[in-house]
Amino acid sequence: MATPLSHDTSHSALRTVAVVGLGTMGTGIVEVLARAGRTVVGIDISEAAAVRAVAAVEAATSRAVARDRLTGPERTDLLARISTSTELRAAADADLVIEVAPESYEIKQQIFRELDAVVRPDTVLATGTNALSVTRLAAESSRPERVLGLHFFNPAPAMRLVEVVSSVLTSPDAVTAVTRLALDLGKEPVAVGDRPGFVADGLLFGYLNQAAAMYEAKYASREDIDAAMRLGCGLPMGPLALLDLIGVDTARTVLEAMYAESHDRLHAPAPILGQLSAAGLTGRKSGRGFYTYEASGSATVVRDALTPLSGGGPVAGRAVHSVGVAGSGTMASGIAEVFAKAGHEVVLAARSAEKAQAAKARIGASLARSVDRGRLTAEAAAQVLDRITPTGSYDAFAEVDLAVEAVAEDLDVKRQLFGTLDKVCRPGAVLATTTSSLPVIACARATSRPQDVIGLHFFNPAPAMKLVEVVRTVLTSDETHATARGVCAGIKKHAVDCGDRAGFIVNALLFPYLNNAVKMVQEHYASLDDIDAAMRLGGGYPMGPFELLDVVGLDVSLAIERVLHREFRDPGLAPAPLLEHLVAAGCLGRKTGRGFREYARR
Repeated sequence: MATPLSHDTSHSALRTVAVVGLGTMGTGIVEVLARAGRTVVGIDISEAAAVRAVAAVEAATSRAVARDRLTGPERTDLLARISTSTELRAAADADLVIEVAPESYEIKQQIFRELDAVVRPDTVLATGTNALSVTRLAAESSRPERVLGLHFFNPAPAMRLVEVVSSVLTSPDAVTAVTRLALDLGKEPVAVGDRPGFVADGLLFGYLNQAAAMYEAKYASREDIDAAMRLGCGLPMGPLALLDLIGVDTARTVLEAMYAESHDRLHAPAPILGQLSAAGLTGRKSGRGFYTYEASGSATVVRDALTPLSGGGPVAGRAVHSVGVAGSGTMASGIAEVFAKAGHEVVLAARSAEKAQAAKARIGASLARSVDRGRLTAEAAAQVLDRITPTGSYDAFAEVDLAVEAVAEDLDVKRQLFGTLDKVCRPGAVLATTTSSLPVIACARATSRPQDVIGLHFFNPAPAMKLVEVVRTVLTSDETHATARGVCAGIKKHAVDCGDRAGFIVNALLFPYLNNAVKMVQEHYASLDDIDAAMRLGGGYPMGPFELLDVVGLDVSLAIERVLHREFRDPGLAPAPLLEHLVAAGCLGRKTGRGFREYARR
């Protein structure tokens, strides 16, 4: 039975905090605590590390004064609250000790055993691990009820998320005291149970691992994988660049711990992580990982043997002046608007003249909003609209240079349309599908010219989203590919190359991450709100996974999950039963007023 904490470990008394381990994370935590008025003892076996830590806090607070975020006297008082030592006995008077030593049971257990002999009986001991078992560390302590996890995110002064990790042995009073401290530090604490990776890293590292495996399989270049996730999902950094920042060896350690518990193949570290680690290519800290950097510790990427050459490829593309867009929905009208804005004559064809006119009217409304916001003149908007010719017949595609299909995500419908385009479009015209989940080759084989067929996966809303995934089949010609790349450059989109397999780049990395978030809720590990907060605040995601699922539509998400599972046959990609149940119940997200959350009907 856990012993209640004495009054001394209440919120008001967690005034003196020792931080053991003064690397980047430990130094950041020292700064955060001192800024919040705590007396801080920084402890590291290396005196040089202690000196570097103090210098880093001095530099950071000096910058804060220069930016008027701190006054000179406040800085002086803050620095006076910090002391350092190379001995653990310096933690004797601490109310809380936060350990951020290397991710090793042996090292951390040794620290906890020594702390047991040094600190007061009522002191709370927190580990900063994100990969090791808090329960196992607590069990080695003589005070397991006072041991918990306190996982800050890097850089600690800037990142608002803190995961407060309880083991089955942790006293609720200890959790309450540390949670209150986190709030006092200006952080957003999320309460989680003890399993490797917790919430944020538990979702993040599976995604990073899949990106590493995608690169290792030579499915796409490192630059294209990173650009796809930045531009397609609004992430602050691509996955391979993020692995270099975290440390390839650190990522492998976290994944090993996750796999040991889950036995999920998605958590089994991609072999390339082990190869890079063994070679000492651990990322920014070593000067080379997935990318090459200017120097060890530098964030500046420099050209290496894998850096793509600038300029066009060896094969020239065809000239594209006129474009046909097939469809009348949001995606079709958005793509037509993009091409018309870039100066192309556009034929917008739908199943009826009325639907085509309605799609053009939607484009007109979009252009009017751009005029209202000062992004376009009324004259320019009128010229764009004049370039679009709506029609109820695909016969109008007879002279287009490029035909773009944006109809329903149904393979039979698309194949039938490609058969029609094959008959209507002139020889040499490029035929493109905007599918996000269906095989491009199936569309190509519905024609007599599969060499002219390619995937151009635009993202919604097409006028705003910069990314286009250019999807080659095994039959696509170099000339068709070069034409597609040239078209993307002409409409000011960022093209990334990938092969014709389920999910392409973005969906193949995004939807397993979303599915894993659903599994966390299904297993009652964490709440919707805590998971969404963890990924926004800890991962820099513009939306939490459940916010995003409700926007995308649970039915759409389930369909993509099923396609991924069917293609790759990995049990870890099987759709979460909770997702299937919600779809079966008609809870599809915002469009039905209820998904993972409820929404007011419009």
